[in-house]
Amino acid sequence: MVRAMRFLHTSDWHLGRSLHRADLRDAQCRFLDHLVETARAERVDAVLVAGDVYDRAVPPVDAVALYDDALVRLRETGARVILISGNHDSARRLGVNSGLIDAVGVHLRTRPGKLAEPVILHDDHGPVAVYGVPYLEPAAEGARSHEAVLGAAVRQIRADAAARGMTRTVVMAHAWVHGGAGSDSERDISVGGVGDVPLSLFDGFSYVALGHLHGQQTLAEHMRYSGSPLPYSFSEARHKKGSWLVEIGVDGKTRVERVPAPGYRRLTVLRGRIDDLLTSPEYADCEGDFLSVTLVDAARPEAAMDRLRRRFPHILTLEFKPEGVTADSRSYGDRVRGRDDLAIAAEFVQHVRGTPAAPAERDLFAAAFQAARGGAS
Repeated sequence: MVRAMRFLHTSDWHLGRSLHRADLRDAQCRFLDHLVETARAERVDAVLVAGDVYDRAVPPVDAVALYDDALVRLRETGARVILISGNHDSARRLGVNSGLIDAVGVHLRTRPGKLAEPVILHDDHGPVAVYGVPYLEPAAEGARSHEAVLGAAVRQIRADAAARGMTRTVVMAHAWVHGGAGSDSERDISVGGVGDVPLSLFDGFSYVALGHLHGQQTLAEHMRYSGSPLPYSFSEARHKKGSWLVEIGVDGKTRVERVPAPGYRRLTVLRGRIDDLLTSPEYADCEGDFLSVTLVDAARPEAAMDRLRRRFPHILTLEFKPEGVTADSRSYGDRVRGRDDLAIAAEFVQHVRGTPAAPAERDLFAAAFQAARGGAS
């Protein structure tokens, strides 16, 4: 039986990241277990990791251990691992010992000078060249835009593929390609207000494995974002997370299948009055979710977070936006100019609580201001 080349495309693991201080290590472990099992079950030839392995340049020790273990286990499935650095990674740290471990089938592409040196794999149809383009910072590469720096990279790749006579080529890149939809958890990589690059830049390649945007999406049949394996902000609450299983047959024709990521804990956004949220059976299904809550009560409820947490133990964020209240568009300086201390304090109570300061509270403020002035004299 003739067998075609098979890849598993993933990206944006962001190991070491939390969600509003909620620890996500168990969820990340679960995803990596799933990735290893998928690579083994589907007998993939290579796992493509399109950048942002870590969430920051100097990752915590447990994130490094998780990454190291994932590489070992993925390699044990028989798959090669090809990995590029993203804008969250330190390319120098991530690429340490790359020349040494290249020989054992783990290929780290973190240096711009190596982007036109492919990893060449073989199947029954012949060779496939995989080119890894790490995140390229335009200023560091002497370019004025992402389009310019990526355009130069792609020209090098095309020239190398032509010189080698490669008809099947895969490009990995960490970038914002035009048409991709972003979310709140991605770091801005725009230069002068322009961050994306045109789809046409990648015309003619068999497959383009993209990283950076956290939503799994298809820009063209041969060009896709795998997205992050977990939601890293509430703007991703409706995302369907996963990886892409890619098969490249003769003449570079591709067949792609979505592989859903394992679920962990849902992200849910709730808005309402505190009494309704605490008592209504409508919200029973949300009690185990990560929650972002906005309260619309006319007055700020006391100990709101503690009360909500008794029913919703995984509430992460809480906002107060009273219904019927119009936000004051004036600057802070304009709001306090020409007003005495007592008037400013009373208005602060009104702003925070949604109701005017009571006479007893105004008397307390007046006594406090008097005491402060007396202590300072």
